[in-house]
Amino acid sequence: MEGKKMNLETLCVQSGWQPKNGEPRVLPIYQSTTFKYDNSEQMADLFDLKASGYFYTRLQNPTNDAVAAKIAALEGGVGAMLTSSGQAANFYAIFNICQAGDHFITTNNIYGGTFNLFGVTMKKLGIECTFVDQDWSDEKIQAEFRPNTKCFFGETISNPGCNIFDIERFAKLAHKNGVPLIVDNTFATPINCRPFEWGADIVTHSTTKYMDGHAMAVGGVLVDSGNFDWEANAEKFPGLCAPDDSYHGLTYTKSFGKAAYITKSTVQLMRDLGSIQSPQNAFLLNIGLETLHLRVPRHCENALKVAEWLQNRPEVAWVNYPDLKNNKNNELCKKYLPNGSCGVMAFGLKGDRETAIKFMDAFKFICIVTHVADARTCVLHPASHTHRQLSDEQLRAGGVSPDLIRLSIGIENVNDIIADLEQAFVEIKK
Repeated sequence: MEGKKMNLETLCVQSGWQPKNGEPRVLPIYQSTTFKYDNSEQMADLFDLKASGYFYTRLQNPTNDAVAAKIAALEGGVGAMLTSSGQAANFYAIFNICQAGDHFITTNNIYGGTFNLFGVTMKKLGIECTFVDQDWSDEKIQAEFRPNTKCFFGETISNPGCNIFDIERFAKLAHKNGVPLIVDNTFATPINCRPFEWGADIVTHSTTKYMDGHAMAVGGVLVDSGNFDWEANAEKFPGLCAPDDSYHGLTYTKSFGKAAYITKSTVQLMRDLGSIQSPQNAFLLNIGLETLHLRVPRHCENALKVAEWLQNRPEVAWVNYPDLKNNKNNELCKKYLPNGSCGVMAFGLKGDRETAIKFMDAFKFICIVTHVADARTCVLHPASHTHRQLSDEQLRAGGVSPDLIRLSIGIENVNDIIADLEQAFVEIKK
């Protein structure tokens, strides 16, 4: 049965690793830095990209490749590359097609770490980023495109604001300007949304979150749809469409066709920057992927019940969860995420920052952790934690109000989750 004809549930369990006669049924951990060959010519062909195979784990490893192939199948892409973290995946996604003097556009409500990566660190590399409000009109956003703009970036569900990215709309804007759309699909996962089906060209994930699902291993992934026509915009993308001197003048689009982008990211960026995911972490990630299709619906079911309960509490000022019928993103949610968005929501309490902190400190089993989207319910106050480097003005500009609490609902019994929230409300009244 061909992988592309399988349903997502089957892909979660079966794709990626296809054991041959007598081989391990479970994906093994290839815990080796190097791989042996019989003669020098075989090794030389690998280094020149004339042959495929393994010679050094920084570039490729059988465990990593099997897991990357599974994620590519889940997203419907032509290939994928595992990275050491979600941050590394987002950096590679941009840096694979941008260099000093280039420019790209992103929405301003993205994760705080990515906001700093794009607005501060990449600026030091000579790559400029413009932040736009996704609620702006097409005309206003169009005005931000420049001759040296190389891509547009957004998150399917923003972290921590939980706003829905209009993928189809921004894909049309990006393609009108001859650039690809890159979408971070971490919160939605391919179980709830496959951005390529709506026109996105590149997808990233922090696999640390729902894909791993158990907060065991940090990782990321970069997935290539194979759909963007780099050659039609060759003057914008010389890294893909012009000879690479570091590989004897090889041109990626000519040598690798639809897989040009993901091949370049592996053989050039990973070769030189080395942000690899360890085979041990890839093995743990694969275990998480095998139950992704079972866990995600439970996260969503629990989260909707909690969100509905929260919006009826007198202590709560507001709740932002896209699945709520009165939510401003509900129509986009029904379009892109008809089976549910994710287990993460944002809400604010009546009061100030101290009210939010006192509330969180009162929990019994809901934990305050710098994490989100795993099996255990957890909570964070971004203004005090992940986004504390931003001013109140910057927070609001990015859709993160100072009172925002990010609540990540796990797969426990929902009645126990609500009970812990309820007793915390009692505590803040004392």
